[in-house]
Amino acid sequence: MLNVYLSGEIHTDWREQIIAGAQGLDVTFSAPVTDHAASDDCGVAILGAEDKKYWHDHKGAMVNAIRTRKGIADADVVVVRFGEQYKQWNAAFDAGYAAALGKSLIILHGPDHAHALKEVDAAALAVAEEPGQVVEILRYVLTGALPG
Repeated sequence: MLNVYLSGEIHTDWREQIIAGAQGLDVTFSAPVTDHAASDDCGVAILGAEDKKYWHDHKGAMVNAIRTRKGIADADVVVVRFGEQYKQWNAAFDAGYAAALGKSLIILHGPDHAHALKEVDAAALAVAEEPGQVVEILRYVLTGALPG
């Protein structure tokens, strides 16, 4: 069985595509909270309000880091998706954290990000452009079967 952590952008359905494509494979998936408002506000919702936005964000980041660190630490494979619309500094951090832990890392982004992410890509064992390619990597790792 592979434990796969799906990190990165939360504005498209790439996670759902990978999970659906991996049906029948011996894979378990985990991910950060993808409800943007919940992720942003978890710290103040649980630990109390903050007057300054910095501390509001800081509390949320710390609470979210508990889930992220656990997910990455438990993963056999970490997939990090960089989307087109936003700069995902947190995704880059997750990729670096996973690489530092020696996790098998798959980076997922379009060709427009190839230059900007060259250092992140260099730390990965695979760089994919489409969620289906990630599924095929997982299938190959688990079964040795090439796409047919």
